[in-house]
Amino acid sequence: MKKILTSIGILLMILIYGTSGYMIIEETTLTDALYMTVISITTVGFSEVMPLSPAGKYFTMVLVFGGVGLFLFIVSLITQAMVEGGLHTYLGRRHMEKKLAILKDHYIVCGFGRIGKVISKILHENRRTFVIIENNPEEIKVIEELGYLVLSGDSTSDDILSKANINDAKALIAVTSSDADNVYIILSARVLKPDIYILARSSGKKGAETKLLRSGANKVFSPYEIGARRMAQSLVRPTVIDFIDLTVHDGELGLRLEELRVSDKATFANKTLMQSGIRSEHDLIVVAIKRDKGEMLFNPNQNTDILPGDILVVLGEHINIQGLEKKL
Repeated sequence: MKKILTSIGILLMILIYGTSGYMIIEETTLTDALYMTVISITTVGFSEVMPLSPAGKYFTMVLVFGGVGLFLFIVSLITQAMVEGGLHTYLGRRHMEKKLAILKDHYIVCGFGRIGKVISKILHENRRTFVIIENNPEEIKVIEELGYLVLSGDSTSDDILSKANINDAKALIAVTSSDADNVYIILSARVLKPDIYILARSSGKKGAETKLLRSGANKVFSPYEIGARRMAQSLVRPTVIDFIDLTVHDGELGLRLEELRVSDKATFANKTLMQSGIRSEHDLIVVAIKRDKGEMLFNPNQNTDILPGDILVVLGEHINIQGLEKKL
């Protein structure tokens, strides 16, 4: 695009140069001079609009040699941009950059492998704003088809993380297939934004989790260990696993286990659990309350106070949870 704009600028200069030359040498009008310039550099072969003097003929030859090559070059560039999608790619990239620039409280997903795909899907389903950093052209095409925000590049690069607007991000998820890459991503993220919350994927190899934690990850998960534990639990406690699946994912009855943060403006802030009406008015069960300082209260009784900043873990139908959210 930069080359095209530069070439168009030079073309305008040639048009001005040719038009001015004909007006001075042949003492003709602006329209005739511009017409002569255009038919000369495009080599259309139309006859001159006025007889040319010897000086005018020499001027025309100089104009043809200087303008024809540039004109053909511009045409080839524009054709290439339109046919191969260069212009579309440029405009799409500019549109993406504008979206990235205004991101705030978003999630940065580094890597779109098997784990990254699932994480992105869940974030999308829960209407969370996120951007994916990926350097595989084939995966980038898949991401664009899904309609997700994507940034092409290396997640370990400080420049790429800055383009993902990491300073305004809520959290970063490092889920590339390499432990080493995830360590570099975490180190870069910690330098750019020391207080960012970081989740990391571990390969499960000995010492990998320790290295990821030392590099600055807040939490580290090993998909293989989690998968193995889940399979074993489904054999030992199948009903419990079925219940968790029902509450974490949308079941047929819409039963969900959700977390909600209590704001200062919440109608039941600084009231007891009984006074809040969460159970009586919304038919929801408060499974746990996480205090602002990190203390977790499991199965709180009816006299437990609900404070601003608390996170309520509630169980109930999705429509009832939505009703409670309006009071927060």
